Amino acid sequence: MLMVSSARYLHSRNFWKHLPVLIIGVLAGYLVAYNRPLIQQSISTTSIESIAGPLQHPVRAAIVALVRNSDLFGLRLAMRQLEDRFNRSHQYPYIFLNDVPFTEEFKQGVQALTKAEVKFGELDEQSWGIPSWIDQERYEKVKRAAQYPHGNKDSYRKMCRFQAGYLHRHPLLRDLEYYWRIEPDVEYYCDIDYDPFVFMKQNGIKYGWNIAMTEFMDTIKTLWNTTKEFIEENPGLIAGKNMLEWLVDGDNGYGGCHFWSNFEIVDLSFYRSQAYQQYFDYLDRAGGFFYERWGDAPVHSLAAAMFLDADQIHYFEDIGYFHPSVLSCPRGASKQGKCVCDDTRSFVQDGHCTVRYKQVRKKVLQPGEPYGVHDVHSGPVIMAEAYVGTGG
Repeated sequence: MLMVSSARYLHSRNFWKHLPVLIIGVLAGYLVAYNRPLIQQSISTTSIESIAGPLQHPVRAAIVALVRNSDLFGLRLAMRQLEDRFNRSHQYPYIFLNDVPFTEEFKQGVQALTKAEVKFGELDEQSWGIPSWIDQERYEKVKRAAQYPHGNKDSYRKMCRFQAGYLHRHPLLRDLEYYWRIEPDVEYYCDIDYDPFVFMKQNGIKYGWNIAMTEFMDTIKTLWNTTKEFIEENPGLIAGKNMLEWLVDGDNGYGGCHFWSNFEIVDLSFYRSQAYQQYFDYLDRAGGFFYERWGDAPVHSLAAAMFLDADQIHYFEDIGYFHPSVLSCPRGASKQGKCVCDDTRSFVQDGHCTVRYKQVRKKVLQPGEPYGVHDVHSGPVIMAEAYVGTGG
């Protein structure tokens, strides 16, 4: 009887009338059953309960950039590579900051490249401006006379000051433990099959870097003297196993070595520490961000060398990285491994600043062990471009 009734129903008008509804119902049930993990993932990814994105993240961290609307293509390039090499499987959120509102074109352009949460923020007048104690007449004379890159730009100086003292205080970073700084037009050449944030947390590392270069000394003429005055007034803040010897050359002056801060992965408790904040305030009051052109990179580097022990600083030499004009490529990457870059074009590993860093680190952590002096290639001094501050 059941078979006969079913056959009659198939030939009835009611069956054909309700057939579209039946098909839609079956398809909907199929999609719900087989795509439930994807739906749940989408919900967790867009959650605003935590800036660190999905709750399974073992570290509250984000990928952060200070950019302009006009940097959209260069930032998409960097994001595409970082997503493919690392973040597609981790979905750490992105935080993008600008001194003007982001356009809808920019927002849609970056959101299209990731399933991770994306946040957009603006800078306030205090963090992006010229302090009231700066002598404007003196400052204008300095800009007119400057012969170094970006010497006449307000925006570059504001950027350096913001990155040095205010980035970690932005409300969107308030709940983070770590941040990874990226910039437009950078490239990543290696599959990163571990989590650098977790690696740093498990090993007590506060500062991670990839490229070390020499600064334009005309931009930091008084930075070391100002730093020495700070040390003399605050000797108790200096770490026992510090790396100051890395930065000081034979005549007790700053040799200019610094970590390029366009790649840095940082435990933000370092920048939020009393020692770092006190140091930044001291430098800020001295006016060198404007009267000279103190960069955030040498400021970060001096602070790390003073306030951190040598084993709290890590060289991510396994990550192939390119910032316009400078390549850091792991040894042998052109022929084997999970990197694709030409290591014959990468000179930074043998550069003076990198080799000296390794020597001093070994001396500090393994006192009494020999650390030979190697032939090094100092390479050209190349400055990063300013990426923000033009208002669009």
